[in-house]
Formats: sequence, structure tokens, C-alpha cells
Amino acid sequence: MTTMIEKRKVLGRGLESLLPASRATAAPAVATAPAPPTGDMVRELPIDHIDRNPYQTRTQWDETALNELAASIRVSGVLQPVTVRPHGDRFQLITGERRWRASQLAGKTTVPAIVRQVSNEQAMEMTIIENLQREDLNPMEQARAYERLAREFSLTQEQMAQRTGKDRSSVANFMRLLKLPAEVQAMVEGNKLSFGHAKALMPLESPEAIIRLAQRVATLSMSVRQTEGAVVNLLNPPEKKQPEERQVDPNVREVEREMERNLGVRVQIADRKGKGKIVIEYKSLEDFDRVVEVLQRR
Repeated sequence: MTTMIEKRKVLGRGLESLLPASRATAAPAVATAPAPPTGDMVRELPIDHIDRNPYQTRTQWDETALNELAASIRVSGVLQPVTVRPHGDRFQLITGERRWRASQLAGKTTVPAIVRQVSNEQAMEMTIIENLQREDLNPMEQARAYERLAREFSLTQEQMAQRTGKDRSSVANFMRLLKLPAEVQAMVEGNKLSFGHAKALMPLESPEAIIRLAQRVATLSMSVRQTEGAVVNLLNPPEKKQPEERQVDPNVREVEREMERNLGVRVQIADRKGKGKIVIEYKSLEDFDRVVEVLQRR
């Protein structure tokens, strides 16, 4: 019989050796005091001997989902063990904080755990990458997680994309959120603005203009497309007087406006009897990257 080998994705530097494929299936024994690491064996550790993860990137927890998980744990127990590491005479969480929290809500006194002997750097990387792969962080939490990987481990955007299974452009877009004013970041984190709204605001250079438009978007419940249009108008305000108004066919004008809405930059079409040129203006490299990305998708 052919031996089936489980294929696993590499989660990060050193994770291959830290998270082996197999786990012992022997019945767990309740631990009444901290003990040395035991490899792959799942152990029942007292919940009050475990401290939360200091490297946790999540700042918000869905209370409804947490209570639902607690209800499930009361009936079926914790189906996937948490991962911890020895920390003095106690243990420190590496992964599985949501299960640990829900177990406390469920009134459990112990939780199944796998003990790992890992460094601070390995614990931090495991935590951040596990959270990013779950895709349940809000946009600002994801942005800060990527920024921390870059700062703590000197990883490039390409390296972070490879380790988390994301596109490089996606990593770049999340990290760009950190350039927004703090007030706007708070609106994104509080679900008053979506990730799409935040991206639409980025071409604006003035923090005051970004904040004013963000507040307007939230108040009026503007769509992402409407936000993009408002940004275009701010970047390219209509001139008060034009010595010679450009004569443009109404159909051509409509195409210009549609392209401006889609690209978020000013567009001019010079058409003469079916021939001419399309001029796309950009004011920053971020504008250029966004325009190229949009055009490549079409």
C-alpha cells in the first residue's frame, strides 16, 4: 500500500520544522504543573497556567462568533489543540488564542495543547503568519501585521507574499493603509470605511483633504465608485474660466468621464474623424501603479 504523505504549505521561516505533519493520538493526560516540551503529543494544560500571546496582531474579537465557539466547545470540546511554549513556570500561547478564549467562556479548566520550544522571533513569526492566512483580521490589523513582519524580520513585500500565499500587490496595498491619517485608519478599523474606500482615498496628498472626504463618505454612505469620482474632482477641479473651451463630442466626453472614474486620474481624448490619442495623467508613482494594475486586468 502506498504511504500517503500529507502535503503542507510552508508558513514561514522555520515553521516546517516547528509544525510536523503527524501528531500522536494517545489519550492526553491532564497536567497539574508545567513540564518539559513533549514534541507532538497533545496534552491537557490548565487554562490558568497559560498566558496570552504578546505578539498577537489581532486587536478585536467578534464576541458573537466567540460565544458560538464556546457553545460548541461545551458540547464537543476543543477539536484542534492550541500551540504554546514554556515561559518560566508557565506557558505562553503561540497560536490558538481564539480557542483559548472560547474555552474560558465555556467554563473549561484545561485545554488541549502542543508544547513547542521556540525563540521569541519564531513565536512572533508563527503568530503573525497564522493570523494573515486566516483572513479574518480587519484591514488595519493586516496592514500592521505586514509592517511588523517587514520591520522585525527585514522581509520584502515579495517575501511576505510568498510566506502568506498572497499577491505582492495585495501586500503593498495593505501596507499603504498605514500612510493614511490616524483618524481615517480608525474609521477603517471601526468598519466605517471599507478597504476599497481607503484605497480610493490614497491618491489625495493632503491629510486634511483625506479626513474631510472620509467623513463625507461615511456620513453619506457613499459607494467606492462615488468616492473615486470625488477624489478625481478634488485632484482635477474644474477651471473657473477657460479662454478657449475644448470642443469635445458628447460621446467622447462620456468615455473620458467613465475612464476617469475607473482609473482615478484625469483622462483626455483627442479625436479627429476616428483617429487621435488618449492622454492619461498621473501625479504620483502610486497613481501610475494603480492605472497599470487596472489596465492589466482588462
